[in-house]
Amino acid sequence: MEHVPALDEDLKKTLGPATAKVLAEQLGLHTALDLLHHYPRRYAERGELTSLADLADQIDEHVTVVAQVADARVLTFNGGRGKRLEVTITDGSGRLQLVFFGAGVHKPHKELLPGSRAMFAGKVSRFNHKLQLAHPAYEPLGAEASDRDAATAFANQLIPIYPACAKLESWKIAKCVDAVLPSAQAAVDPLPAALREGRGLVPLTEALLKIHRPATKADIEDARQRLKWDEAFVLQVALARRRHADAQLPAVPRRPAPGGLLDAFDAKLPFTLTEGQQKVSKEIFDDLATSHPMHRLLQGEVGSGKTMVALRAMLAVVDSGGQAAMLAPTEVLAQQHHRSVVEMMGELAEGGMLGGSDQGTKVVLLTGSMGMPARRQALLDLVTGEAGIVIGTHALIEDKVQFHDLGLVVVDEQHRFGVEQRDALRSKGKQPPHLLVMTATPIPRTVAMTVFGDLETSVLDQLPAGRSPIATHVVPAKDKPHFLARAWERVREEVEKGHQAYVVCPRIGDGEDEPKNGKKKAAAADDPDKRPPLAVLEVAEQLARGPLAGLSVEVLHGRMDPADKDDVMRRFTAGEVKVLVATTVIEVGVNVPNSTVMVIMDADRFGVSQLHQLRGRVGRGSAPGLCLLVSEMHEASPARARLAAVAATLDGFELSRIDLEQRREGDVLGQAQSGVRSSLRMLAVIEDEEVIAQAREEATRVVAEDPALERLPGLRTALDALLDTEREQYLEKG
Repeated sequence: MEHVPALDEDLKKTLGPATAKVLAEQLGLHTALDLLHHYPRRYAERGELTSLADLADQIDEHVTVVAQVADARVLTFNGGRGKRLEVTITDGSGRLQLVFFGAGVHKPHKELLPGSRAMFAGKVSRFNHKLQLAHPAYEPLGAEASDRDAATAFANQLIPIYPACAKLESWKIAKCVDAVLPSAQAAVDPLPAALREGRGLVPLTEALLKIHRPATKADIEDARQRLKWDEAFVLQVALARRRHADAQLPAVPRRPAPGGLLDAFDAKLPFTLTEGQQKVSKEIFDDLATSHPMHRLLQGEVGSGKTMVALRAMLAVVDSGGQAAMLAPTEVLAQQHHRSVVEMMGELAEGGMLGGSDQGTKVVLLTGSMGMPARRQALLDLVTGEAGIVIGTHALIEDKVQFHDLGLVVVDEQHRFGVEQRDALRSKGKQPPHLLVMTATPIPRTVAMTVFGDLETSVLDQLPAGRSPIATHVVPAKDKPHFLARAWERVREEVEKGHQAYVVCPRIGDGEDEPKNGKKKAAAADDPDKRPPLAVLEVAEQLARGPLAGLSVEVLHGRMDPADKDDVMRRFTAGEVKVLVATTVIEVGVNVPNSTVMVIMDADRFGVSQLHQLRGRVGRGSAPGLCLLVSEMHEASPARARLAAVAATLDGFELSRIDLEQRREGDVLGQAQSGVRSSLRMLAVIEDEEVIAQAREEATRVVAEDPALERLPGLRTALDALLDTEREQYLEKG
């Protein structure tokens, strides 16, 4: 009887050490269960002509294609001493060249005859403006089987094409899967039987057999539906259990005092809050009034007034006798927030000081670069409770920082902080403080449910009155250099009207961010991909000497001394600096209403959401904003299509959807989320919105009825597999 590997058995036993090593190192597959969950990317059919048209976007990637040989010829070079076999394959809509050299030409020359079909796997490259695969591995798909039945079976077979790597082609992975497929019988089904039957889903064992060895396309569809549900449901149960556990924690209810600090602040506001701000504030105040900790995600469009909402929440907590801490990712942003909060509060931010209000409190700043006396005073104000609000960077997390009564933690730009940082700050409360997480990166609903699924979500999508529209245009610097000249004229015009401008570059240019290979100068100047990205220091110098001569041009980047950064930012805010040439250090939170124009150099090097963030720095006052996206990429390139999408809409949620759709599979959940990334093999967070929403409902119901999952051992096992240490941390980053 053949050996049926156990699901947790190391692949070495079944496949041998050499193959197991490649699967582990290249594809992260260690056990029979891992391999069963390595699903085919697609299926080729005998007789199907696989499209080669998609290969242009996959330069330097390993691909597998099914195609027919159109012609094959051996060429000689070096006076007949060298041989090269060139094979042209076709799929009916396009052609691709294969090349073999030296002694390696004989076997393929005999096997790859015109008219024959095969699967080919290799790395796509471009040579002489043509796509090619050099020395591809191949598997002939011959129909000359001696056994007629086998030939018929082969003719109707769906051939799984697996995500592969250079050392292990798709068909070799298929043979590895064959070796472990019998163990699918032992797979534990995580879905409760009632849920599975109610939704008409096939059992897990059947789904695994059908996904790897389907007889029909209907089999593939059945399997996919079932496996998507597994991924969505197990993840949502993990998040639902976390929400449930959080709801059991004690917290001090924080209600604003009538006639207190919040009322005094609202009374002096020179404008009315938008409907959105009022609605979101109510959701937050309702949460703060409960006896378990708030866990809320506030996502707001760039410039929608999130800081105002967060400040009112902080004032409500100070009113109730507690303290609030706001954690910002950079010193520039912490200083900016501190300045704007103090300005908005006026004398209310000077509690206990001469000229301060009786109802006021102290608002302190705490960053790593502060001088010792100021730092000591800030720490003292926090431990005595003198300061009701503190705004700071990760310096807030240090052991020395003690609070009198921490009631609310506000985390700005959530994705910049790790688990430990956020938890270290929250642990400074006598009881778990309430948590408000803010992001200006709009997140489609499904991603919010998946990535931030342990948080309740509030959305601010309405811009405050008085905000001006931002016109965005693409400047094709290479095709139309006069457009770039006109861009600098527009900057001058805005400055002459009394406004200010940002110029954003992808690089600093101080030597520390140079390409390591030293080939920068030698790179072909006519290829924007080859030259290094434009740098702040170089561009600032060129502008000050050239098109913007006579204007006050200054630089801002992350490696400047903190005091210098603060000085430049203060002078820019005061209107003394007219043009600020900066890196993305200004991406979030920087608020200078007098800035009306932004020029983004090498805009194609930024992501869609990042461009939207940057653009939000202009048009913050009553004058209209202008954003110019400068690029040397040619008009038909995908990069230019991205820029056109940004220019076409100001809707951040629409752009974040475009951004995610354009990214590669598996990249959707970002970088540091390898746990969930490796658990989402079948589920696509953009396309499978319905499955995710339904899974969240079912998960919430299941956890409410049985929080410890005592009646669902299969689901508990699946959860344990999902929540290894790394993934546990990932889920806790919310």
